[in-house]
Amino acid sequence: MKALRRTVTGILLALLAAAALAQGYPSRPVRIVVPYPPGGGTDVLARLVGKYMGDSFGQPILVENRAGANAKIGMEVAAKSPPDGYTLMAIAAGPLNDENIKLFTPIALMAAPSYLLVVHPSVKANSVKELIALAKSQPGKIAYGSTGGGAASHLATELFSVMAGIELLHVPYKGTGQAVGDLLGGQVQMMIAPAQAVVPQVKSGRLRALGVSGAKRLSTLPDLPAIAEAGVPGYESVGWFGLMLPSGTPTEIVTRLNREVNRILVLPDVKERLLELGADPASTTSAQFGEFIRHQNTKWAKFVKEQGIVMEGQ
Repeated sequence: MKALRRTVTGILLALLAAAALAQGYPSRPVRIVVPYPPGGGTDVLARLVGKYMGDSFGQPILVENRAGANAKIGMEVAAKSPPDGYTLMAIAAGPLNDENIKLFTPIALMAAPSYLLVVHPSVKANSVKELIALAKSQPGKIAYGSTGGGAASHLATELFSVMAGIELLHVPYKGTGQAVGDLLGGQVQMMIAPAQAVVPQVKSGRLRALGVSGAKRLSTLPDLPAIAEAGVPGYESVGWFGLMLPSGTPTEIVTRLNREVNRILVLPDVKERLLELGADPASTTSAQFGEFIRHQNTKWAKFVKEQGIVMEGQ
């Protein structure tokens, strides 16, 4: 009986979505659920893309921050919404595993930026090699901030510590702003952080940048080496930001949103903002974005299992 009820409910939701499409999508405001606090990279991109999307669609795009439990709260809100194209989810690298990814349909990858390895000025290291030597001389004494267990900033730093053969102390926070705030105050000594969150502090001398997490240097910081070339050969870790829909959303809506997002990403103002994030504009189909997520999940799931990392909210 329960199975039949679920089937009927699914059919009804699909019919409602099809009816909405037939009436001209979108015919009312669209919301983007951001499962993180305001101010982070996901929130910034959601609002930026949402602004241009709203201008194009002639409908308000409302961004709703539903943070908590390593994005689990916001993901549940989005997943339980009707699959009619009126609830999108902006998501970043980290919380989507093979189980909960089935609850969503990918729209498009917005960006896959590199992060910056930064330290507090009190840390006596001016390069990646010097930081590694310092950490080896005092195992477990250098504390680093992250945005939670299993978040991209956590996994990127754990990968760095494993490949460099060092032991660091993990201090999780509820958001990038909190983590960077404590880094500036010296409560933690280092972080692999989103570029847009720390570049102003690096330029002002309040933080010191030692390396880029991606495979190549950033065009905005050409003198800053990649971690891989600065002391940890083979190291690479990038974040990513994308948009998704509840599973079951009609293909026509997915295709239209994908086309719209890819159009927005190459607009001059958006390209400039992406460079500030440490990324070039992405351009993917829904299927390509889905494959990208699966590849990232496979890579990190293996690493998490090998290292016994506890994922927050799971």
